[in-house]
Amino acid sequence: MGFLEVSIELLPEAIEFLENLDDKSREKIYYNIKKAQFVNDNELFKKLNDFIWEFRPLYNSKAYQLFSFWDRTDGKETLVVATHGILKKTQKTPIKEIKKAEKIKNNI
Repeated sequence: MGFLEVSIELLPEAIEFLENLDDKSREKIYYNIKKAQFVNDNELFKKLNDFIWEFRPLYNSKAYQLFSFWDRTDGKETLVVATHGILKKTQKTPIKEIKKAEKIKNNI
């Protein structure tokens, strides 16, 4: 784990996903998002392709997956967590979800 400090932005679809979770799950994920502002944790982040990352908090034996990307357009690094989220049910990330995150990234 390394130290970093980044801004984090949640897009509307990610907020909607989080708001539809139960209180404890949502609190745990928000805690991990705040943690991610300062600590680069390989257990929380995984690069899926050249542009899209997954933010994958685990809570109560459930794997959540929020799709993310880096925005460096305004001269500072902002991690956009997230474009949207899913409850991960398999080991493999669905290609359609990665494509959806890429489309959201390209439309910003």
